[in-house]
Amino acid sequence: MNQPALTADFIIQPGWIIPMEPGDEVLREHAIAVENGLIKAVLANDDLPEDPGIKRLVLPGHAVLPGLINAHGHAAMSLLRGFADDLPLMPWLENHIWPAETTHVSEEFVRDGTSLAMAEMLLSGTTTFSDMYFFPEAVASLCRKTGMRAQLTTPVFDFPTAWGEGPDDYISKALALRDDCKNMDRLSVAFGPHAPYTVSVPTLEKVALFAAELDMGVHIHLHETASEVLSHVEATGERPLDTLRRLGLLGPRTQCVHMTSLGKQDIASLVETGAQVIHCPQSNMKLASGTCPVRDLQTAGVNVALGTDGAASNNDLNMFNEMHSAALLAKLSSGDPTVMPAGRALFMATLGGAIALGLDQEVGSIKPGKQADLIAVDLSAPATQPLYNPLSQLVYACTGGEVTHSWVAGEALLQDRQLLTLDLDDTLERAKHWGRKISAAI
Repeated sequence: MNQPALTADFIIQPGWIIPMEPGDEVLREHAIAVENGLIKAVLANDDLPEDPGIKRLVLPGHAVLPGLINAHGHAAMSLLRGFADDLPLMPWLENHIWPAETTHVSEEFVRDGTSLAMAEMLLSGTTTFSDMYFFPEAVASLCRKTGMRAQLTTPVFDFPTAWGEGPDDYISKALALRDDCKNMDRLSVAFGPHAPYTVSVPTLEKVALFAAELDMGVHIHLHETASEVLSHVEATGERPLDTLRRLGLLGPRTQCVHMTSLGKQDIASLVETGAQVIHCPQSNMKLASGTCPVRDLQTAGVNVALGTDGAASNNDLNMFNEMHSAALLAKLSSGDPTVMPAGRALFMATLGGAIALGLDQEVGSIKPGKQADLIAVDLSAPATQPLYNPLSQLVYACTGGEVTHSWVAGEALLQDRQLLTLDLDDTLERAKHWGRKISAAI
């Protein structure tokens, strides 16, 4: 019996396909068919239809893999890149970042800073990002314009900011944004209580109530430093993670960011509740905040994703650099070079990130039926030759500049290293304007 002819909007024929499911499989002599924004099929080149009406992109020196997922960041803080470097976390926040934000943050600041962040992320292979910052409505508008996929994590504090008057106002705005975005396939909304030291127990209780009722994610800085944990224990008699669990805030939809100071009881609590961990190795190293025990978490069965944090504390939004750092830091901190092989680091930046954000049924791997969120990475340059193992080259040799194409839901956002949905010249000019303005105010 004859099989029905394959239909597709376009077909990508790379040298290698890294599907991420199952395991560390690498496919050669295969192609990806895309139709209506979805991955229609992954099939051997010999099985491709000869239909000349189907557009083909042949990339023999490239690897195609799922678009990278930056699971934690503050996109607009790209305008504070290099503003206050080489400081520990709390002096950095209290003496430099928060005062600068009080002076400068506005809807225009967020729009221009997020445009800069999107340009950087797209040019280095990120197609989905989680953003925790003020004026998320402006970010939603930019996502619709550029086509990027995002989780908008609405901040919640106990004090007023440029975006809100207090906890009830933040929660109300989060719910309104959720309603505005509910029919937008590439956007989701989560609560973003900043941290246990900036959000009181009554506010966390309110967040827990709405998150449970509406099945919304909760994204929170947690156990970022040993001193943070100690201060919380001294003030409350329990660890921050235990407070969240007692309040009903710890579960599969909870995204715990940083998590550098963990004991066995903390890891057990994460396992029992199914909570997610988002590891930001470069930011944690730069601020000397500590090292997330990734080996212990993954051995226990906790899903760990990767995030860059903001450019003010990284200082880049490049997930290739983050994978590289995560792999090397895990080996150094454990004293075991077999910890975090390249495939595991790549998993954390793709399917692991999708799981953490609750998007793994849609993105994170190259599988028929999933959204066609894909990137093509050129592995033909001197720095990636000779090529024995594409996974190794992607994690240990690539810097992000090798990304030539990206698609979100089958829509091309980057083609031959050129941004298609974002005006780079205008974005850079606006960033320079903010640099001059902020410098003049110092």
